[in-house]
Amino acid sequence: MTKAVIGNLCLGSAPDSWGVWFPRDERQVPFTRFLDELVAAGYAWLELGPYGYLPTDPKRLAEEVGARGLGVSGGTTFGALHRPHEWAEMLAQTRAVAELTAAAGAHHLVFIPTMYRDQKTGDYTESPELTAEQWSAFGARAGELGKILLEEYDVRLVLHPHADSHVQKQDEIERYLNESDPRYANLCLDTGHVAYSGGDAIDLIRRYGDRVGYVHIKQMDPVILDRVRKENLSFSEAVRLGVCVEPPAGVPEPAKVIDALSTLDAEIFVIVEQDLYPCAPEAPLPIATRTREYLNSRGVSATERPGAVA
Repeated sequence: MTKAVIGNLCLGSAPDSWGVWFPRDERQVPFTRFLDELVAAGYAWLELGPYGYLPTDPKRLAEEVGARGLGVSGGTTFGALHRPHEWAEMLAQTRAVAELTAAAGAHHLVFIPTMYRDQKTGDYTESPELTAEQWSAFGARAGELGKILLEEYDVRLVLHPHADSHVQKQDEIERYLNESDPRYANLCLDTGHVAYSGGDAIDLIRRYGDRVGYVHIKQMDPVILDRVRKENLSFSEAVRLGVCVEPPAGVPEPAKVIDALSTLDAEIFVIVEQDLYPCAPEAPLPIATRTREYLNSRGVSATERPGAVA
């Protein structure tokens, strides 16, 4: 039975759900195919994905998105907030993404911490643990960056916990929230990445609901997760094994996540992300369509802007 539309939630998707992890990669579909199939799957909102995959010229991006009747929910970038020597370069890149995001009419920038394992080889590139000094710097830099984004671009920083990064486990997510300024640095709650590391997305929503500014909805296969933990596999290896699954399969249970989000006093984009890199070009569209149909049936609109439904 289809639920009534939940007025504070709006559904979208992202290039990730079409197997896109990089600005350029021969195993990824062209951006025009992604946009066309996004519309065919029934979505009206998209996150921009890795900077450079979609056009970075604001006018060209507006033409491509507008011609298809699409809206932009937010931009995406990566960076290492715990590395002071990379601050200037990271800030310059983040400014470019924020400028494009703002020009597209969006007000969220999803910031993904740099991973400590290589995305393609799975090799460790640094320690998986931060020192107390690094944590303090991480939180301070997040607030500093968020302040710049909000005051100069009207874009809100939402940090995205990610597997094989320093903000993935529940205690790490909570430490980030406690170390950062809630005025400027908040959370993109990725339900799948939280589950990947054994966390509880529902608990985070209940206890830190005022810090949840944006959501990636994703489910993980618990059987594959068990293998990942036993064999210490990297996230890229786990994705190739099919750890990300479409709803309502996997953990956490998407209906419970939606019910918890519906209680928040905030307007929130709920962006579908089913990591599929790499995948056959014909695979994403039917998955994206079924996912949208299921989430629509749970009351999450794929057409209305958050807060537009009475």
